[in-house]
Amino acid sequence: MSDIDPDRLPCLLRGAAPACDFWSARHLTVRSEWLGLRQGVLLPPRRSHSTGLYVEVVVGEGVGYAATSDVTPGGLRAAFRAARDWAEASGGRLAFATADLPRSTARGHWATPVRQPWAALDLPARLDLLRQADAALDQGAEIVDRLASLAHERRELRYLNAAGADLRQVFDTVAPGLRAVASRGGLTQVRTGQGLWAGRQGGVEQLAALGFPAEAERVAREARALLDAAPCPAGRRHALILADQMLLQVHESIGHPLELDRILGDERNYAGDSFVTPDMFGRYRYGAPCLNVTFDPAVPGELAGYRWDDDGQPAERQYLIRDGILLRGIGGWLSQRRAGLPGVAASRACDWNRPPIDRMGNINIEPGSDDLDALVARVEDGVLLATNRSWSIDQSRNKFQFGCEIAWRIRDGERRELLRDPNYRGVSADFWRNLVAVGDAGTRQVSGVANCGKGEPNQMIAVGHAAPACLFRDVALFGGAA
Repeated sequence: MSDIDPDRLPCLLRGAAPACDFWSARHLTVRSEWLGLRQGVLLPPRRSHSTGLYVEVVVGEGVGYAATSDVTPGGLRAAFRAARDWAEASGGRLAFATADLPRSTARGHWATPVRQPWAALDLPARLDLLRQADAALDQGAEIVDRLASLAHERRELRYLNAAGADLRQVFDTVAPGLRAVASRGGLTQVRTGQGLWAGRQGGVEQLAALGFPAEAERVAREARALLDAAPCPAGRRHALILADQMLLQVHESIGHPLELDRILGDERNYAGDSFVTPDMFGRYRYGAPCLNVTFDPAVPGELAGYRWDDDGQPAERQYLIRDGILLRGIGGWLSQRRAGLPGVAASRACDWNRPPIDRMGNINIEPGSDDLDALVARVEDGVLLATNRSWSIDQSRNKFQFGCEIAWRIRDGERRELLRDPNYRGVSADFWRNLVAVGDAGTRQVSGVANCGKGEPNQMIAVGHAAPACLFRDVALFGGAA
């Protein structure tokens, strides 16, 4: 692995590129670190640094790619030769025409807005925050396990191609974590805080936005309280789902079904296809009229903000679903042309050694007008659910089942007793049409999913989601013993 002077990269690429119809290159450096305190004991810290370059070459009706961590002139030439060999071998065997491949001419720079850089929080300060969180999580013998953690990642991306594109982007992500495990008499309950599985783009200022370490006391208190809670009752009722659970609901039953490569069948052998078909766009009622879903790369702090995708296409806010009607899919330049459907700038790769494929960026439910009290007041008999614990969804991203960490019974418009082990199931095609009301901006949470996996070879990538609390009718609820 070797670093490279970014000012020399364009010249080195032009010198290394072979004779071909088109080439592109993506250079990526990723630095990350993680600190954790488990039950008052500092865990082994983790720090990583990865850098490398991906190249793509078009020759006639063939395309090939290669990747290397050797970014010396010799390493670049070898990567380009390998990509050209694959391009020649694939000629006439592709599922698309090479004329449909993107050829960006964009030039520019974008970086995650950061008010307080991660480096401003030195190691003693980070450890002090972890100790504060750990002390608040330590609430007696019933808390049998507790974890406080802090993570940061910086990704520096440069995209260049034969058409003159030159794009630089820098992404900073902060992810704090809180987890408390309570146990008594064979019953175990877990509560977690914001950011444990995702985080937000930005700097140290995002820690407070994610409730770190302030939420630690509540996390542990609720874990203990769940030991005395009744199981979630079974039956069909109204379900008021809070934002932290809606993030995954949007991810699984809106985001994945709308990916154009799934709809085209590219993911069928691994991550599945979709119940959505090409003829649905522009006319299919995906949800109730109050359902509005956008692709929005510019939401401050959201996990997958960017200005251009990994094919160099500009990312702009677009409605995927408007007033409940499906309008466009989640797919980049090439998928849009193959499918003959509108999409978004969503061609993304997880690392320098992977090709870009259709991935969710920031996929959001737009807020409505009701605050949380107003949503609760609408419910005569129902359950309020929060924080994902488990998920399962079929290969077509239609039938699903989710488990949550915590719930409360709602009776006669008031939040009542605590419930443990809440679960619900549904069918995407019906579930979203049963949406009754969408919470206002005050009920909204901005974060995402850090470990979304698809593609062969596999790619784990961070995707962003923002969602308010949402109220649904006629939801199949059940407890953990069902």
